[in-house]
Amino acid sequence: MLLPLVLVGLDANSAGWREISTVLFRARSAILLWHTVELMAVVVVAAGALGIASAWATQRCALPLRRLWTVLLVLPIAMPDFVVGYTWHTLWPGLNPLLGSAAVMTLGTYPLVYLPVAAALRRSDPVLEDTARGLAAGRLKTFWRISLPQIRVAATAGSVLVVLTVISEYGAFEVLRFSTFTTEIFTEFQIDPASAGALSIPLVLIGLLVLAAEALLLRRQVSATRSVRYPPPRGHWSPRILAVMAGLVVPVGLGVALPVATLIYWIQRGQHTTLPAAATLGQATWASVSYSALGAAVAVAAALPVALLTFRRRSSVRTLIDRSCFVTQAVPGVVVALSLVFLATRYLYSLYQSGPLLVAAYAILHFPLALACIKGATAAAPARLYDMATSLGRHPVAAFLRVTLPLMAPGLLAGFCLVFLTAITELTATLVLAPIGVSTLATQFWAFQSEVAYSAAAPYALAIVVIAVVPGALLGLWFDRDNAAVQGGPA
Repeated sequence: MLLPLVLVGLDANSAGWREISTVLFRARSAILLWHTVELMAVVVVAAGALGIASAWATQRCALPLRRLWTVLLVLPIAMPDFVVGYTWHTLWPGLNPLLGSAAVMTLGTYPLVYLPVAAALRRSDPVLEDTARGLAAGRLKTFWRISLPQIRVAATAGSVLVVLTVISEYGAFEVLRFSTFTTEIFTEFQIDPASAGALSIPLVLIGLLVLAAEALLLRRQVSATRSVRYPPPRGHWSPRILAVMAGLVVPVGLGVALPVATLIYWIQRGQHTTLPAAATLGQATWASVSYSALGAAVAVAAALPVALLTFRRRSSVRTLIDRSCFVTQAVPGVVVALSLVFLATRYLYSLYQSGPLLVAAYAILHFPLALACIKGATAAAPARLYDMATSLGRHPVAAFLRVTLPLMAPGLLAGFCLVFLTAITELTATLVLAPIGVSTLATQFWAFQSEVAYSAAAPYALAIVVIAVVPGALLGLWFDRDNAAVQGGPA
């Protein structure tokens, strides 16, 4: 998982310090740094507030149709940011680049905060909050003194994912005409690959600094791992609850309903000469699904032994392995793609612009997501059950297949769905590494969008959305399974 960092270092070393310093210390780089940091700050605050508010609404308010809302609030994560940016740009061409980019990224990333915070709230006792309010503490003071400490770890982890997503985004910013390091790297790659490699260095450093800051902030924090789950209040209708539901409609409407409606509008406006043939659309769909599925399968298969090794038996070496596997979270997709281009062109030219290289990029990029899901699933398969099966004469492989694997299956499926979802919506790595002669939904959409052929691009974008919504909904249902079990249990 550290391969991209090594390759970035080798690529930079081959360019030479003089060329690197020329690129990094020019005025344009300072502007890009300010744009990147400015956008990071705006989005992390907005997405954090929206994610925490949404989690509070679903877990602490008497919300009717709670399970439906749980799925709907997760769906924006299935919407590619470059598709949402494209639809917003077609609706409001004069939209301010910073505000438009911040709004699109906020809508696309708040589920990264919502999911862990909602899970933390489910494991925190609401009686503590009720007691504080009964002692004349206001709602704001109760939240600040009682609730926030219980969700701080989850909110921080989600916010880190938001920041890393923002610094790696390319498509939405390019469409909305907002320049960041990622957009500049992609532009330079087509002109001067050495300059693109030099610009990758500060982007990687920003990501590593974010991970280091997270570790520092959470050094003295203990994440709650209670097995007890507290059911949310039973839903009922009231003016206050209707106001809460109206608030939840806004992110779902702007992040999902509006983009889908805009895509349908452009498809209806298209003529037979501008819309893609069914065969062309089908081939692009098959290529996207197959490469994404292979990347997800490889990521899950690679993450499974790592999760078992690092979770079951703790040691300093295994903890180091575990932490190093998450370093790739700090490496944007365009940097991973460039590092693999460097590897292929220098040492493995036969793999350059081939299917296996694209699958490897998907697996490397999204390996941490698979590992996070599988580590959670490992907790559902206690080692004592495996040890008991082997002590009764089962072969270790048979014991794993018959005892451990079935218990971990839901987490493995969740990991596959999450990696598949993020892979099929990955743009930069696909544009750089797509095999010669192969068109995917992302590459076809981007080609037509770049030519301002909105009607021709819309079917490919809608196909991505339709495919991505399925694993997105499954993730929402998987996340909500504990709620259903709690509510369906004895009173």
